[in-house]
Order: sequence, then C-alpha cells, then structure tokens
Amino acid sequence: MSNLQMHGTTVVAIRHNGQIAIGADGQATMGNTVAKNNIKKIRKLSAGKVIVGFAGGTADAFTLLERFEEKLNAHGQNMKRAAIELAKDWRTDRYLRKLEAMMITVNKEELLIISGTGDVLEPDSEVASIGSGSMFAQAAALALKKHAPHLTAEEMVKESLHIAADICIYTNHNLTIEVAQ
Repeated sequence: MSNLQMHGTTVVAIRHNGQIAIGADGQATMGNTVAKNNIKKIRKLSAGKVIVGFAGGTADAFTLLERFEEKLNAHGQNMKRAAIELAKDWRTDRYLRKLEAMMITVNKEELLIISGTGDVLEPDSEVASIGSGSMFAQAAALALKKHAPHLTAEEMVKESLHIAADICIYTNHNLTIEVAQ
C-alpha cells in the first residue's frame, strides 16, 4: 500500500426530542480509490455512555480515541472536560498536532465536535457533522429537524447519511448508528 492516509467519510450526530443519535458511513478511501467499504467509525467508550465518531486518517483517529478515553478516565467520565483537555494536548503536543482527524463525541446530554485546532464546539443547531460529506448530511439533518419533527434522532441520522451518500462520492450507504443512553 502507498503512504496515502485513508480518509473520506461522513459522521453526523443529532439531538432531537431528548434523544441524541450519531452515525457514520463505512467507506474509507485512499486517494480516489475505495479501500474498504465497511469500516466502523463509531466507537462506544465508558461502558457505552460516551459514543465517538471519527473522520480523517484512521490511525490518527484511533490514536485520538485512545487519548480521549484516557482523558475520560482521568476526569471522572466528564465528557466536556475530557474533550477540552484532549483539544489542549492535541494543539500543543508535538506528536499529536500532526494527527489529521476530527471527532464528534456524544453522551445522553451533550454533543461536541473536537478538532486539532483546539476547538471544542457545541453546535447551536443541535446537529454536528464532520468529514467529506458533512455539509450534505448537515443540510439534510437541519431540514429534517424543521420539516419532519415527528422522526426520531436515530431516523434523522439515518436519512441524513443516506442523502449524503447519494451526493458525496466519499460516503457510502453502509451505516453504523448508535443512540446515546
């Protein structure tokens, strides 16, 4: 294999009617080639109480997931505090700052986007998205929240990802969706 990083994905999380769901497609690409179509980009941490979705270089994302889990353990499972501490380290640590990935983290109360630029964002719209198809999924999610409020957060995530997969060549229909408990 070449030294190209695997990338190309869509992750979306939605808070709606007291429920938070997160999902991702399963496609990984190397350059303009599909390398794998069934990658699991959603991981449960803290005995399933925190769910993380990642986009970017796969090895980079797993490194960040491990660090995030360490931060969760160090800060009593406080997701927001762990996210802030990870973002600080990610931005200042010589090794970590070279990692190219982003994460969405959710628990039953919170929805956060964590980036390598030191950002920990709580989206105003209660919709978070990352990856190559993120803007398609976000637009679909916002429309669904406005025009189909009878749907559950899980149904909205599923439909948003399918819409993104219909448009974005780096997103497929092989989905993993989890609901925060």
